[in-house]
Amino acid sequence: MRPWRSRPSDRSSYHHGNLKEALIEAARRFIAERGLGGFTLVDAARLVGVSPAALYRHFRGREALLEEVAERGFTELAARLGRALRGSGTPLERFTRMGEAYLAFAEEEPGYYAAIFEARPPAPEGCDPAPRPRDQDAFSLLVEALRTTFPDGFSGVDPRFIALEVWALSHGIATLAAAGRLPSGPGLPSKYDLLRAGVLALVHGAAARKS
Repeated sequence: MRPWRSRPSDRSSYHHGNLKEALIEAARRFIAERGLGGFTLVDAARLVGVSPAALYRHFRGREALLEEVAERGFTELAARLGRALRGSGTPLERFTRMGEAYLAFAEEEPGYYAAIFEARPPAPEGCDPAPRPRDQDAFSLLVEALRTTFPDGFSGVDPRFIALEVWALSHGIATLAAAGRLPSGPGLPSKYDLLRAGVLALVHGAAARKS
């Protein structure tokens, strides 16, 4: 787990010109340290040195705070994927670097990563949660990268279907690595090599079906 930059009781590290940002950072830290269910609004308030009632000036409740952390996580993930996609090299090199950026994000930002895939936006009673706009940002970048890297397509298969497979593979490897369940040792690939080989096998296999 990433260490705290300051002690949890060190209230002097927060300056409440922007309490909302301090609360988001506190929640991100708690999630990284303890998991999504590992803190309460009272914990967040105590960490930033305010009363629990002060939190409700910015968030309707704990789920709203978690959803804001998830939104920030999606923004950061999309930014990293975008930088990889716009980098130097061939389209295939840029495409594989997107996978490396994804795994690095999952490792370096465990709080954001957990919130992205576990937090759910609040919805009126009886209604399904509204989709996050940021979900589509990162996914659209992946679809764009597939279309650029493989302009001949995938034998009529919608590139969005291939993108979902790539994302599922990436998420699986990132999750196994975070849990310490990814086998390692002499002769075994790193998580980056494993993802690169798996993704290339998937997309090249899909492209080969063209014939």
